Amino acid sequence: MRQMQYLIKIVITALLVVGISEASKRNQYAGAILASLPVTSILAISWFYYETASKEQTAALSTSIMWMVVPSLAFFIALPLLLRRDFSFLSALGISSAVTFASYAVFFKIIGALKLV
Repeated sequence: MRQMQYLIKIVITALLVVGISEASKRNQYAGAILASLPVTSILAISWFYYETASKEQTAALSTSIMWMVVPSLAFFIALPLLLRRDFSFLSALGISSAVTFASYAVFFKIIGALKLV
């Protein structure tokens, strides 16, 4: 039963990612809207609630995800800037990911100092 749940999770998640990619090829704005939706978060929260049936834990996960959106925005700022400055895609992706990782590190220091977590 557990293996079937994992398989269902993988298939649904893969279909969503492929669907967003295909929609982006046809209409950039449609793809951007679909990609900007918190589909991953919705899926993760849904799977989490389904498996735990805990409203309290699900609310806590949702709140944690909300806080993590702030440092993740660094990726969406850095990537287009680097691509427009003629970095290769892989270089821009790697640097943007590193910038995002650094943003998370700084963010955790800030919220730790402010005792928000």
